[in-house]
Amino acid sequence: MLPKEAPKLEELLIQSETLPWREKSLKGISEKMLWRDEQTGASIALIKFAEGAGIPQPHYHASNQFMFCLKGNYEYTSTGVTLTAGSFYCNPKGNVHGPAIAHAETVVIEIYDGPHYPEKPAWYTDEQDAR
Repeated sequence: MLPKEAPKLEELLIQSETLPWREKSLKGISEKMLWRDEQTGASIALIKFAEGAGIPQPHYHASNQFMFCLKGNYEYTSTGVTLTAGSFYCNPKGNVHGPAIAHAETVVIEIYDGPHYPEKPAWYTDEQDAR
């Protein structure tokens, strides 16, 4: 039994195949937002990178970033760290990484335990893309 002051927890089931991809303002990147906590900024999303797409500049995040690669080949070019199907990647809060490029169409599950960025990166023109 949970204490009465515990937050209300509800089950959530999403069939991700039925969700449309939302194109981000950075060409070749799209997402399916699966869950977001509006209070903390934490989120879980599917992110798709078209072949040749990626993040153009080094950057860091305002929280811990976790990615699990479902398919593809996604490389952080400054370090050579490459995600392929079955790879798990953890990037701690404040760690500078990137730029990155998809050498093939890539789909990852991306999880943040808080807000994505301390401020909207210059490569996004839509504020929603940096959430």
